Amino acid sequence: MTFLNNIISYFHEYFLITSVSAVDIIEILIIAFIFYELMIWFKKTQAWALFKGILVILILILLAAIFNFTTILWIASNTLSVGVIALIIIFQPELRRALEQLGQRKMFKGLLGVSKNQSFITDHTQMEIVEAVMELSAAKTGALICIERNVGLAEFENTGITIDSSISRQLLINIFEDKTPLHDGAVIIRQNRIVAATCYLPMSENLGISKKYGTRHRAAVGLSEVTDAFTIVVSEETGHISLALEGELIENISISDLRSRLLEMQEGNSSRERFIDKIKKGKKNDEA
Repeated sequence: MTFLNNIISYFHEYFLITSVSAVDIIEILIIAFIFYELMIWFKKTQAWALFKGILVILILILLAAIFNFTTILWIASNTLSVGVIALIIIFQPELRRALEQLGQRKMFKGLLGVSKNQSFITDHTQMEIVEAVMELSAAKTGALICIERNVGLAEFENTGITIDSSISRQLLINIFEDKTPLHDGAVIIRQNRIVAATCYLPMSENLGISKKYGTRHRAAVGLSEVTDAFTIVVSEETGHISLALEGELIENISISDLRSRLLEMQEGNSSRERFIDKIKKGKKNDEA
């Protein structure tokens, strides 16, 4: 009986609502939306397992409060401030990524003066990239080509060697030719110019990436996790072409798929989901 009284008194003290106004309902909806977005975000990252562990601890603290376990409550209250700082340190990469993705949302682009119809590459640039990738793929020459979009790549550009040259397929092929000084690393393209080569990119820690892929593919995914860059990868082992977009690797695409995606990016109103659907349909037709 004492057990039930403790539960009832606890909920009466902390969860009893006397009246609800329109402002309260709006506030509840906003909090629910934020909580839902956080849950979706957590589930897409490695922080999900850590988050579940934190939920277990919070449930234990709640039970301790209900049953009045003074020792556990004392420990929890004295470690709360330290725990918040520890959480910020633990989730620092995920928090940074979330803030960057928030800044990339289309709802803010108009306010910041970024045109949604902005063209990142010209027809000439698109043609030269496609031709270079086609030849690199046929020769099984590894390549990593990053096209800058709304999020700047200056911090990664600084890790490489400045080139600042107009784009040509001959130059791209020569850069990635084996045993040349610039073949190791990524090429960064900005405003229809090759600005730097042999650039180092952040490695993805995504455990979902297949073990058959090496550092080149992991670097491409890592860049796509922290920026909105369009990254093309050519495998040195198989010659297969892949794209890294929004933290995902789209594997083994054809030259026509690559050309279509580059054309959509030129228009500035492309949809990655629509592009992936096209690829899947193309693969089904090939299998048929």
